[in-house]
Amino acid sequence: MTKTDTPAGIATTDEITLDELQLAARNHGMPLEGLRYDVTPVGLHYLLIHFDIPECDADSWTLDIGGLVDEPLTLSLADIKARPAVTRRVTMECAGNGRARLLPRPLSQPWLSEAVGTAEWTGTPLAPILAEAAPKVEAVDVVFEGADHGIQGGIEQDYERALSVADASREEVMLVYEVNGGPLPPQHGYPLRLVVPGWYGMTSVKWLRKVTFVGERFDGYQMQAYRLRTDADDPGEAVSRIQPRALMIPPGFPEFFSRTRHIDAGPTRLEGRAWSGWGTITGVEVSTDGGRNWRVAALEQSADEVAWASWIFDWDAIPGEYTLLCRASDSSGRAQPLEQPWNHAGLSNNAAQQVQISVR
Repeated sequence: MTKTDTPAGIATTDEITLDELQLAARNHGMPLEGLRYDVTPVGLHYLLIHFDIPECDADSWTLDIGGLVDEPLTLSLADIKARPAVTRRVTMECAGNGRARLLPRPLSQPWLSEAVGTAEWTGTPLAPILAEAAPKVEAVDVVFEGADHGIQGGIEQDYERALSVADASREEVMLVYEVNGGPLPPQHGYPLRLVVPGWYGMTSVKWLRKVTFVGERFDGYQMQAYRLRTDADDPGEAVSRIQPRALMIPPGFPEFFSRTRHIDAGPTRLEGRAWSGWGTITGVEVSTDGGRNWRVAALEQSADEVAWASWIFDWDAIPGEYTLLCRASDSSGRAQPLEQPWNHAGLSNNAAQQVQISVR
């Protein structure tokens, strides 16, 4: 491993740097065997914290809503909890999931394919609160500010992301104070966070304390960081909704270091999950021969369209070495590629998963 002081950029060696290792130690993915749970236990749900977990006091916490509005609001956590509550099962994925597999490798959190989870989030819809603030007609974007503070790209900042007024006002967008039936833990945004179903996780701002209507497109650092660029100077395209993806529950048992799977010959059930932020999953295909031939898996949709679907595929495994693949397609016509197009920040990756397996 090597040490680098590069705040962002492209790795010059195949070795994981100490800075990347430090990020990986702070942030964790969901072990892929966690795909067996319809609802991911909170401790298994993937986690990405840009700066530090801030110290927050629920009793004194307030959410300020202002900017281009006629009726500014300051809401306590009790005020928010007194509003109509909804619980929604939502699959959330990090926009950088799969980054570590790109060559050359963009320097950042070195995700493989495990930066995902599905939780039951409880809170209140955001849209009625935004409407109460009576935004002015010239309002264009809604900026969400978290309490986490730090330096990224050489810029000292509070974590801020924005949505258009229309996107922020969608009925499924929530102010959340519980997950899986209990209070938000500190690392998941206690005492209040935003959840934006269907969008990559960077949009669901944690430790939410301020909402501001502005009259132009917000282009703060965290908006510029999440763009598909060919190089550092390319203005790129904004990353928003989650691309379709299928993942397989690892079959059999693993070799410790390589994670190569081992099973006995005979009837074998392969199963997993699939999701997309662009629409419902319409199909999952499985290949047991490295991608040369594909067959259709059986699919079972979730009761909540913003949560992952389940799939199963029965395989008569004979002795040998195999590369298993799975890929999903959705109602928007999008489908997973076999290889991931490269981009400068390593974002929005959804190349088909490959699982190495030895049948004995």
